[in-house]
Amino acid sequence: MAAPRRWSHKVKTVSTYPPAGLFTKDAVTVARVMASKRISPKGLGSGIRMIQFFINRAGKNLPAARRRELEKAKRILQERARNAKAAPRSRRRRRKRSPE
Repeated sequence: MAAPRRWSHKVKTVSTYPPAGLFTKDAVTVARVMASKRISPKGLGSGIRMIQFFINRAGKNLPAARRRELEKAKRILQERARNAKAAPRSRRRRRKRSPE
């Protein structure tokens, strides 16, 4: 019986691409780079999805140690996203106009 067709080789995207060799680095570095606006302009969720896509695309060929490191990077980004959502940004107060 023929092997089932893979969906991920057909994926085409116009999004930004992470630097070559990024996914071979440690989790903190991967999370820091994927959190940057240059790589993930749509936010942290975009970076998390790119890491997950890489894990899915590598499939069984991804060594267990590398998978653990990438999952750790995902957890770091998820924690940052959770903290960003919990702490709303401070807003600048507008000065009242003085009556003239």
